[in-house]
Amino acid sequence: MTIVHPTSIAELAASIPQRPSWSVRGGGTKPGLARTGDDCAVLDLSRLAGIVEYTAEECTFTALAGTRIDDIERALAPYGQYLPFDPPLATSGATIGGTVAAGVNGSCRYRFGGIRDFLIGVRLVDGEGRIVHSGGKVVKNAAGFLLHQAMVGSCGRLGVVAELTFKVFPAPAAHATVRTDARDLASSLSLMAAVQRERFDLEAIDLTPPGVLTLRIGGAPEALDARATALKDAVGHHARVLTGEDDAAVWHEARELSWVPAGAGLVRVPLSLPQVQALDVALAGGNAARRYAVAGNLAWIAWPGSIDVLGAILREQGLVGQVLAGAPGSPFIGATAPNPFEQRLRSVMDPCGRLADA
Repeated sequence: MTIVHPTSIAELAASIPQRPSWSVRGGGTKPGLARTGDDCAVLDLSRLAGIVEYTAEECTFTALAGTRIDDIERALAPYGQYLPFDPPLATSGATIGGTVAAGVNGSCRYRFGGIRDFLIGVRLVDGEGRIVHSGGKVVKNAAGFLLHQAMVGSCGRLGVVAELTFKVFPAPAAHATVRTDARDLASSLSLMAAVQRERFDLEAIDLTPPGVLTLRIGGAPEALDARATALKDAVGHHARVLTGEDDAAVWHEARELSWVPAGAGLVRVPLSLPQVQALDVALAGGNAARRYAVAGNLAWIAWPGSIDVLGAILREQGLVGQVLAGAPGSPFIGATAPNPFEQRLRSVMDPCGRLADA
């Protein structure tokens, strides 16, 4: 297999027209999204890395696509800033470009929004080797079509993201987690909905079936104890408050997806809170570990069997799943449908199909 390692955007642009088919790789943490084929070469962006610019007083930074998430976080930390969209698999080597291409966020995106809300500009290379700019390097209102936001979750099918600019936020000084067991799924979903109606400024709210509800708050240390106590009292069900290392361990496990059994496929499914109950019933017979994050708006499913079987379940539920780990093939399963807007974009940006199958 041919593997190309560009070290500059110019090299990346020159490489793409040289092959009929490419599979783009960053940190290799989401192998289920890889493209396959006998004539498919690998475009490895791990050497297209580094923080190009960081303006702490403006809360913005620009980095090349192969820059690891954990390197970015180390650069932000001395200035008390962080990535509020909580990118998963940072310790495992996830890159900023791969995170944008996959469109993935972590549990703690609940309060401030996802990666699309923080991406303010990109430079990308399309399927013809042309360098395209979208957005900018400052936080401002923009008019017209925001191509850089279309790159979020595109899985590299529209172009290869080469350089990205983000806004960031000040990091909370302290955190606390409240955890309770509501015993069954129906009770935990009802409790989740009730907590959402209150004003607790939650950073995260996750559910592990059948009934474990985990909620996180962050902010000034002097106010955190009172806020955690109020949240605990509202949740009831013999809730516990976790702080310090105990709090950090809970969300590290969620972010790194370390609860996923070895060898299981990993599928990410956007949904809404009312859809959780029916999906969980459908999944129960498959012996799948699963968690519902972002207040029931995202399911993480660790599937032990054939991904095709899970695809059939999702199709019956009217849901689409993104395969992050498993045998490479189609990145999406379930109730997929042609996207005319994406097809029009691809016809302009990748008319020869170098970056995605027709």
